[in-house]
Amino acid sequence: MGPYHAIMVHFPVAFWTVAAGAIVLRSLTDRPLARAFDRVLVACLVVGESTGLVAYVLGQLVWPPDTLQATPLGRNHMLAATWSLVYFGAVLFLRWRAGERVWDGPVNRLVMLLLGSLGAVLLAITGTLGGHLHGAPARLSELLKMIGLNVYQTFYLPNWMLGVVAMAIVALLALGMTGARRPAVSIQQQEGST
Repeated sequence: MGPYHAIMVHFPVAFWTVAAGAIVLRSLTDRPLARAFDRVLVACLVVGESTGLVAYVLGQLVWPPDTLQATPLGRNHMLAATWSLVYFGAVLFLRWRAGERVWDGPVNRLVMLLLGSLGAVLLAITGTLGGHLHGAPARLSELLKMIGLNVYQTFYLPNWMLGVVAMAIVALLALGMTGARRPAVSIQQQEGST
């Protein structure tokens, strides 16, 4: 199953890379090229998610899960692959459900820019770890080491990241409470005021 997994992972990598690039481009501009990429974004995410699921299942068949989980590198790769699969599934759901509204206003665009950038980083980490498992280490592992993530040790949340997570939680709670206090304006009221 190893060769099948190695071949299959190239499909979600390609589609998710295009999707991340499209998200970043669309969040920065309204130009025709960015709008054209946005029109195929959901399709790229659907194909990426579908092929990613197949690659994930094939990856579970390369080695028995208990064997893969016995090594820090194997655990890290499984963790990053799971994050990538779930993450891009969440981005797909957001873009599909919210539609064009994800590009309305600077805050939404910033959120989408961060989502696209984070997706690209997750994908790169997953691929780097897979390369190490395959015997083809990448230079990205040196960058990971600089931020406290050694690919040959189990990834734990670095202490500085706990502060970032705490600030994100507070910011998200504040945004949610602010949005909940804002009165809902119906489409009919908006059309009547124009």
